[in-house]
Amino acid sequence: MLIIVDPHNGVPVYRQVMDQIKFHIASGILKPGDELPSTRRLSSRLGVNPMTVSKSYSFLEREKVLERRPGLPLVVSALGPESIQEAKLEQLRQSFKGIVTVVHQLEIDPRQALDLLAKMLKSDEEDGGGKKEKLS
Repeated sequence: MLIIVDPHNGVPVYRQVMDQIKFHIASGILKPGDELPSTRRLSSRLGVNPMTVSKSYSFLEREKVLERRPGLPLVVSALGPESIQEAKLEQLRQSFKGIVTVVHQLEIDPRQALDLLAKMLKSDEEDGGGKKEKLS
């Protein structure tokens, strides 16, 4: 599991850790039952305060993304197909936020932006790079 934090990007580090763990789960890198590194180990690897990682883990536990087991490492919670799909859509939504901002800043007509996205998706699919999984 690769997590990279940037203390200068304006997003709190605990949130960056949370978002990246959620992305790893949505993308299938982390699967239900996979163990996460201890708070101490991850904080040491990232060069951040252990309380920052602990805060991330606690929020993810409250959201039922992670499951705490007494005396054992935290694990990724089992998610049903609907929850996995929901997590994927949330990751896509987060990715689109920056794009939406650029569209507005460049004063591009939203229909033109959507047309461009559709063309890019079609082109990628025709080149064999697109997944056939439908996101509703």
